[in-house]
Amino acid sequence: MTESPIIPLPDLPELGALPRKSTFAVQVGNVLVGGGRPVVVQSMTNTDTTDVKGTADQIAQLWRAGSEMVRITVNTVEAAQAVPQIAERLAMMNVDVPIIGDFHYNGHQLLTAVPECAQALAKYRINPGNVGFGKKKDTQFATLIEKAIEYGKPVRIGANWGSLDQALAQVLMDENAASANPKDAGAVLREALIRSALDSAYKAVEIGLPKDRIILSAKVSGVQELIAVYRELATRSDFALHLGLTEAGIGSKGIVASSAALAVLLQEGIGDTIRISLTPEPGQSRTAEVIVAQELLQTMGLRAFTPMVTACPGCGRTTSTFFQELAQKVQQHVRDKMPEWRITHPGAENLTLAVMGCVVNGPGESRHADIGISLPGTGEAPTAPVFENGEKTVTLRGEAIADEFVELIDRYVERRWSPQA
Repeated sequence: MTESPIIPLPDLPELGALPRKSTFAVQVGNVLVGGGRPVVVQSMTNTDTTDVKGTADQIAQLWRAGSEMVRITVNTVEAAQAVPQIAERLAMMNVDVPIIGDFHYNGHQLLTAVPECAQALAKYRINPGNVGFGKKKDTQFATLIEKAIEYGKPVRIGANWGSLDQALAQVLMDENAASANPKDAGAVLREALIRSALDSAYKAVEIGLPKDRIILSAKVSGVQELIAVYRELATRSDFALHLGLTEAGIGSKGIVASSAALAVLLQEGIGDTIRISLTPEPGQSRTAEVIVAQELLQTMGLRAFTPMVTACPGCGRTTSTFFQELAQKVQQHVRDKMPEWRITHPGAENLTLAVMGCVVNGPGESRHADIGISLPGTGEAPTAPVFENGEKTVTLRGEAIADEFVELIDRYVERRWSPQA
């Protein structure tokens, strides 16, 4: 038999995202955005801002879940008056998170009428599509920017597909219609969205707002449209960029759509902050969008927030649900412990765990994790070997495997990441 020729191993591409696009660094409260800093996770409350306790409590929940900035609606004088009270309540709760004010239509009036609100917020979000209309647009936009300058605050200029500057869109549509090679309407509207954000940003700079106090976003609800818009936006400016698929949807649809769009952009080095705009399922915590954003960044290897569990999906060899229950218990345990570990055991967020259901891949996957367990599949001996740093350390048996494995995880974290270690 003739042996197959040995084919040299080709040069393989290096793992990891492309280098981050260089953008201006923007200070938002105690968080630095852009300038090569790690991608920041943002979220937004859905409470009535005039409900000071309810809004402060939800901000605290989002912060404890890992949101590094939280946006709130500021739409009335009463809401604006509530902002400093919310900030004071958060300080009493030892919650130090930048609060972003979301302004539409009347932001210029609210920041002028309630200076305490203008001072308490860490950033203002302005939508150029509804900051004003007709002759009032420029003066009202200028007032918002002047207030940001007066109080030393950064601004996110956030254009949105659903509230596009119609005057600009009409001008571009007319120019396109008169062109010798007109583009399709979708391309023109994408350009209108990009121009809306960029033109507003440069107008803010003309008024006197430094470039390192401006963050841009241009959100749409379609995956391919979002990727196209941000690729173009990233090539045409060095402003820090906030990523998010607007009105992403509910449940798995919203998670999949947001992840599909943002993963492509993040892999290309585009984006300085992200939000996963999920519609909460009935009874579901608002923190779900924070967890999805963290898991997206962590699974891509861009950041580490909490230990992640590798677990097999199950098959005919794993007819018991025990490995599923253990995987869920372990994931919840480390997530619950992470707020404490972040302070007492820095670095524990990089812990890797494996909960496997049978002998096929169980020992191998467990050896690859910092600490892993290979549970017995159907018909296998009722033993569960545990591996730490690639070496088998103990075999668990009996009814208390779950509790014993969680204890082993805690001891591993203590040995590896305690200050004494």
